[in-house]
Amino acid sequence: MSQEPARNEGEEPDGWEELLRSMMGGPAAEEAIRAMRASGIDPAAMSQAAGLPNDRNQLMLMISQMQQLLASGGGAPVNWQVAHDLARQSAHAGGDPTVTAAEADRIRQALSVADLWLDAVTDLGPAGGHQEAWSRAEWVERTLPTWKHLSEPVATSVSEALADVMRSQAEHLPPELRTMMSGTGPMEGMLKQLGSAVFGMQVGQAVGTLAREAFGPSDTGLPLVEDRTAALVPANVAEFADGLDADEEEVRLFLAVREVAHARLFAHVPWLRAHLLGTVEAYAREITIDLEAMEEAVRGIDPTSPDELREALSGGVFALERSPAQDAALLRLETALALVEGWVQEVSGKAVAAHLPQAGALQEMLSRRRATGGPAEQTFASLVGLELRPRRLREAAALWAALDRERGQTERDDLWSHPDLMPTAEELDDPSGFVAGRAQARAAEEDVDAALSAMLDGTLGGGQEADTDTTPSEEDGGDRQSDADDDADPGRPQDRG
Repeated sequence: MSQEPARNEGEEPDGWEELLRSMMGGPAAEEAIRAMRASGIDPAAMSQAAGLPNDRNQLMLMISQMQQLLASGGGAPVNWQVAHDLARQSAHAGGDPTVTAAEADRIRQALSVADLWLDAVTDLGPAGGHQEAWSRAEWVERTLPTWKHLSEPVATSVSEALADVMRSQAEHLPPELRTMMSGTGPMEGMLKQLGSAVFGMQVGQAVGTLAREAFGPSDTGLPLVEDRTAALVPANVAEFADGLDADEEEVRLFLAVREVAHARLFAHVPWLRAHLLGTVEAYAREITIDLEAMEEAVRGIDPTSPDELREALSGGVFALERSPAQDAALLRLETALALVEGWVQEVSGKAVAAHLPQAGALQEMLSRRRATGGPAEQTFASLVGLELRPRRLREAAALWAALDRERGQTERDDLWSHPDLMPTAEELDDPSGFVAGRAQARAAEEDVDAALSAMLDGTLGGGQEADTDTTPSEEDGGDRQSDADDDADPGRPQDRG
C-alpha cells in the first residue's frame, strides 16, 4: 500500500493528485506529483483547470469509474469490456422489449415463407441454418465478434498515433515530466489504457445504435455472423412499419425475404464473406493518422478526460490519410457491397412481386433509408473511413436485372461461383455491354468445348480415319506414295514394311 505525502491537518487531498493515484498507482503517482511540483506546476491549479469536482464524494465516484475503466482493458487496442457494456446500454436506450413467443413464431413463419418465395427466383437453395427472432441486446451479442475483427486494426493505429502525439507534446514540458511521458514512463501505459477505453466507448456506442436500427444480421451488407442464421429484430421491424401505408405483416414479409436472400447468398458463395471482411481488414491495417492534425486538435484536450477524448474522436480529430492501395481496396469493397445488395434487391423484388401489393413502395423507402444512412453509419465512417452502404446500388441492381432478362437466372447466379467472374466497377457503368460481353465469352467457351469434343470423337473437320495399309515399300525407297497415303492424316505415324 502506497503512502500519501504528509498534509497539513484538515487539508483535503487535491483532486488531481487523487486522480493520478487512481490511474497510475501509488509510487508512480508520487513520482509524477514530485516532478510536477519540482517544475513549478501546481496540482491544485491543474485540478481546477481540468474541472474536477470539489466535492470529495463526487471525486471518489469519478475516480472509481476511472479505475474500472482502465482496469478492464487487458492491454488490447480496444477495451472490449467497455465496448460491450456501452453497446448493451445504447441498444437498451428507448427500450428493448423481450421477444415474446408469439413474436418469435411470427418471425420464423415469415422467414419460412420467404424461403418458399425465393425458391422460384434463384438457383441458390435455402441456407439451411437457424431462423430466429432477436432482441436488440441479442443483436449486439451475436454481431460484436465481427465488429471486433473489423475495428481492432484501426484501433491499433489510432492508439499508437495518440501515444506519439502525447510524447511530442511532452517535449515542451520540464525534464522531470518529459521522462514520465517517455516509452518507459508511467504515463505511457496509462495513455494506452485510456486510448483503448476511449475507442471501446466509441465502438460500443456505434454498435448499440446500429442495434436499434438494423432489421437483422445482414442489414449493413456485411455478414455479421459466421453461421447460416437468418434473423429479424421484431422491435426494429415494428418501428419501421409504424406510419407506413403497408401493414406490419407485409413489412415483416418484405424484410424477411431480403434477410433470407442474404443468408442464401453468403451460405452458397463460400468466398464472399472472407472477401468482404478481408477487404475491410486490409484497408484498416494500412491506416495512417495525420499526426499534425491530431497534435493541433489535442492541445486543448484534457488527456485524463474520456468524455473529451470521445468527443474529439467523434469530431474527426483522428484524421485518416488514405493511400492509393487503400483507395483501391475501398473501391473493391464498395463494388462488392453494391453487387451483394443489387442481387438481393433483384431476387427479393421478383420474389415478393406477386404477393405484396406495397412491395415497390417498400423498396423505394428502404433505398432512401440506405442512401441517407444513420448516426451509427456516420460514426463508423469517421472511425474507419468506411461507409456501410453501397454507393452504386442502382447500377448493380440494373446489371443483375439485365443478366436475368437476357441470360436467365441460372447464368445470373452462376457468376457467384468465382470472384474472377464478378463485374468490375467499370462494368457497372454499362450493364448492357457487360451482358453482351459475357454472352460472347460463353459462346466462345461453347465453341472450344465443341472442338475438343470433336477431336476426342475423331470427327473434327468431318474427315474419315486414314487407311494405313498401303505404304511405300522398302524396294522403291519410299519415293512413291499411294493415293490413299495422300489422303492420310499427316500427323499420324506411318507403318513401315
